[in-house]
Parts: sequence; structure tokens; C-alpha cells
Amino acid sequence: MLMPGNREAVTRRTEARRARRARRGEGSAFVLSRGVVVLLAVACGTSVANVYFSQPLLVTIGHELAMSPALVGSVVTLTHVGYGLGLFFLVPLGDVADRRRLIVAQLLLLAMALTVVAAAHTAAILLAGMAATGLLAVVTQTLVAFAASLAPAAERGRVVGLVTSGVVIGILLARTASGLMADLAGWRSIYLASASLTTALALVLYRVLPRHSATPPTPLRYAQLLRSTITLFAREQLLRLRALFGLLIFAAFSTLWSSVALPLSEAPYFLPHSAIGALGLIGVAGALAATVAGRLNDRGLSRRTTGIALALLAASWLPLAFTRSSLWALVVGVILLDLAVQAVHVTNQTLIYALHPDAGSRLIGGYMVFYSIGSATGAIAATSLYTVAGWGAVCALGATFSCLGLVLWAFTRHSTPAPAAKVTPHSEA
Repeated sequence: MLMPGNREAVTRRTEARRARRARRGEGSAFVLSRGVVVLLAVACGTSVANVYFSQPLLVTIGHELAMSPALVGSVVTLTHVGYGLGLFFLVPLGDVADRRRLIVAQLLLLAMALTVVAAAHTAAILLAGMAATGLLAVVTQTLVAFAASLAPAAERGRVVGLVTSGVVIGILLARTASGLMADLAGWRSIYLASASLTTALALVLYRVLPRHSATPPTPLRYAQLLRSTITLFAREQLLRLRALFGLLIFAAFSTLWSSVALPLSEAPYFLPHSAIGALGLIGVAGALAATVAGRLNDRGLSRRTTGIALALLAASWLPLAFTRSSLWALVVGVILLDLAVQAVHVTNQTLIYALHPDAGSRLIGGYMVFYSIGSATGAIAATSLYTVAGWGAVCALGATFSCLGLVLWAFTRHSTPAPAAKVTPHSEA
């Protein structure tokens, strides 16, 4: 029999355990606060930025490690190949595992890969570290899927919009940050700093995020999990359509950002790399403004949001075509393009997650494979075309990708069913 004092002590310990479980989301509903959403956005931006850090550093890395131009060029290629593999082979694990543990494990492994890159003294070690960095940076998509699963259905668009803004900001600022850090402390410093920040984020997220086992009633084996990703594409018309939108908008996005440094480094501007890198700061304005798209999706206006955004994307290439004669035209074009891309991207992810919330990681991972294809297509085509035909041809290419997206929307806007989760009478797809 417990004495009164002992009984009170046991009661206090029980209440303390309940409080700890509540903070972690165990035994009670987890409340997704704005602070947690911002933390997820920061983690997304930090993770995806690692894929892009190397781009302004290639010449310096090549000289230090005695790498040929062809070999140093494979640094970017291997990083993106690793990212593409991770989208298909790692992101789906979020549907059958505790996402909190999966996120923390991937972040810690990513920090280790970044440390390998920072310490590399041979080309082979560097390339291995870069491939591992790309593979593990797909934790970004697991974070997006987790945020979508934690958000109430009525606020999912807003949450996905905020978290995805972190992704776009990370992409846009990665080159600026790596260039500045390289000037201050050498190219290795950005990878050491990122490894430290990634480790800190892993520890914070472990404390903040709830345990969230997404194990289905009938657990899937790994091979079944991968096959089901393909099956989802075969079965869901909306997923196929939104994946095509993703491919086209990121082809346009990559067309601009992979080639815009070329005219700016030539006459009449001759801008230094630091000034060109700062252009990413302008793009951030568009990315932040596009969080409005998430709120519009929550109001069931996804179809209209997509159409308006694709029209803006096509229109953005008109001021961009005047880049050689006006930097202000470039600024306007960059803001319009990034705003439009972000709006469509947020809409895409919100809609496809609502198709099957229990398969959210597979849906988003599969969708992002098309993002990677679009990004690679735009980058290769734009840089090749600039050499042959100049900036005007690059703008025509970007406008073509954008107009194809608008035409696709026009022909499919009334033929695609809305996700089952959208049950309000005013909802659109």
C-alpha cells in the first residue's frame, strides 16, 4: 500500500510522463504550431541547399584537387544522380516507417556525408561524398510529406506552402552562401558549416517532432513499396497530370537559373560571381509571396491558382528577354517566374497528397522524380542553346516550356477529378 507522500510522488511522475508524451505527440493529438512549420521549412531549405553548394565552387575545387574539367563537371552530375535515386529508393520509406526517426537518421547521415566532402583530399573521396550528399538530401521530401500529414486538412495547403517556400529559398540562396563562404574561409567551410547545422537540426527535430508511425494495416515489403509507387502513377490521373506540370515548370525554372549567369558576366555588365549569386535574393521575394497559393488551395481554388500561375510563368519571359538592356526587366522577370513556379509546385503537392495520405511519401517522391527530369532537361538545353543562339533563344525555350504547361492546363482543367479529400462544393483540381 502506498503512503500518501509516495502516492503524490507517483502521481507527479505519471503526469510528467504524460506531459512528455503530449509534447512528442504520443497519446494525444499533435498540434502543428507555426514555429514547428518554420523549423521544418528551415530543415528543408538547409537539406536541399547541399545539392547546389558546389556549382559556384567547381573551378576552385578542380584546381585544389587537380581534377580535369570533365571530372570536376561530374561533381554536379553525381550529386543530382544521387538525389534522383534517393527520390525513388528512400523517400517511399516514409510510408512504412516512423518518419521522425527516419528524418533524424537521414539528417545525421547527411551530416556525415558533408563532413566527408569537407575533408576530401582526392577526387574519388570527393565524388563519393557528393553522391551520398545528393542521395541523403532527399530528406527534404520526407519533411514535406511529414508536414502535410501533421497539418489539418483545412490548413494543409498553407502548411505545404510555407514548408515548400523553405525548399525554394534554400535552392536560390545556396549558390550565394557557398560563394561568400568560399571567399571568406575556403570552399570546404560551407560543407563544414552545413554539417554542423544539419546535426543541430537533427537533434532539435528529434525533440520537437512527434512519433509518427505510418505503418499500414498490411505492412509492405520494400520491393512492394517501390512497385506501388509505379502503380499509383498508373492508377491516378491527377498524379500523372500534376507530375507533368511539375516537369514543365521546373524545366522553365532551370532554363533561367542555369544560364542567367552567362549574359550577366558578359558585356555590358561584366558582373562578378558574388553579384550574380545575389540575384537569388530577388528570387526569394517571389518564393515568399507564393505562400498565398497554399491558402488559395485550402479554399478549393487550386485549378484557378494553377491557371493564373502558368499564365504568369509564360508572361515572365517577356521582361526576361530584355535582360541585356535592363537589369530592372530581369528583376521583374525573376520575381514573376519564381512566384509562378512556387504557386504551381505548392498546388501540385497539396493535391497529390490528398489523393492517398497514407501513401504521401510515395506520391511526393514519385512526383519529384519528374521535377528532377524537368530540371535536368532545362539546364542541359539552356546552356547548349545559349552557346549556339544566344540569350534570346534561351528565353524562347523557357517560354515554350511555360506555354506548354498553360496549354496542358487549358485542355485538362475540366477533365481531371478532384482528390477524394476535397469534399467542399467549391473545390477544384
